Amino acid sequence: MKIAVAGTGYVGLSLATLLSQNNEVYALDIIPEKVEKINKRISPIKDEYIEKFFKEKDLNLKATLDYKEAFKGASYVIISTPTNYDEEKNFFDTSSVEDIIKKVKSMNDDNITMVIKSTIPVGYTNKIKEQYKIENIFFSPEFLREGKALYDNLYPSRIIIGEKSERGERFAKLLMNSAEEKDINILYMNSTEAEAVKLFANTYLALRIAYFNELDTYADKKGLNTKDIIQGVGLDPRIGTHYNNPSFGYGGYCLPKDTKQLLANYKDVPQNLIEAIVKSNNTRKRFISEDVLKLNPKTIGIYRLTMKSGSDNFRSSAIQDIIDIIKENNKKVIIYEPTLSMEKFNECKVENDFNKFKKESDIIMANRMSNELYDVKNKVYTRDLFGRD
Repeated sequence: MKIAVAGTGYVGLSLATLLSQNNEVYALDIIPEKVEKINKRISPIKDEYIEKFFKEKDLNLKATLDYKEAFKGASYVIISTPTNYDEEKNFFDTSSVEDIIKKVKSMNDDNITMVIKSTIPVGYTNKIKEQYKIENIFFSPEFLREGKALYDNLYPSRIIIGEKSERGERFAKLLMNSAEEKDINILYMNSTEAEAVKLFANTYLALRIAYFNELDTYADKKGLNTKDIIQGVGLDPRIGTHYNNPSFGYGGYCLPKDTKQLLANYKDVPQNLIEAIVKSNNTRKRFISEDVLKLNPKTIGIYRLTMKSGSDNFRSSAIQDIIDIIKENNKKVIIYEPTLSMEKFNECKVENDFNKFKKESDIIMANRMSNELYDVKNKVYTRDLFGRD
């Protein structure tokens, strides 16, 4: 079966890699360098399993810049283009999704089914059906971690299909047949409910992070042992020990924008908790900033803009807002981020000589502790208690 995947970020590339084990897959992108890398079996994103599959597997995968080549004869077009959150409109920017929809429509092929994997507002798929007078489209959410996207597709927690139909069942089987896990929960529902599942799931994860961060803030202000409290709380099996490691705040590609979009979707619906999650994250970032400023360092070093191990993405990372707060207080900031080739980021010096970075920094802020920082651990400011993301 021919399948096209539009967009080669974490979601798109992991799906293209997964499905190309058993199907003819075309990956569409607008960046020539990414297309060239994929065709040379060089992953343009950091993901251990994608890199492994590119080296070891015989994948029927071709990347292209030509949407007609990608879409012609395809049974499914998976839309996984970015949908960044527009702060002014309080809405995801879905223009890239609609661009793909228009391109598929131009093919005049009723046999193509579009599957939206991009994160979208609740009610979006139905709105698009009406706007473009189409029926060959449904939503199917992804639940992936940065750096482990292919692994999470190989061993999915669940597969959710936003349509109760034969073509929905066929698509679920495509995902199942390419996964390593065989005992997978599959749920079929309408696209609007599937859209809500995605936003509510990510907002709950943000809630957990915010909760344990506020626990840590309380313990720090009261002179208590945060680790002991978290371990005692987490041993309750109803609570558990996942997503409980304090951090500088939740960030990344999904959680900040998904929580804000869900809050926007609550317009005219009573709520207190969803808004509190968004506000809590902002409060945490300001607390962390002020905690460091109290130490009165001359130069503050930022160890990595990426907020978790195994990721090369620092989009919307909490540390960037913290940098802005620190700069407002006229402190010098230098950044160690080996994935950056530029000399400055956000008007701050990027120092990729690690020894020089350690020497110049009076305080080193690290969202997650690293072995390479242990020789200067007396300089390190972190809230990492468990050595995991």
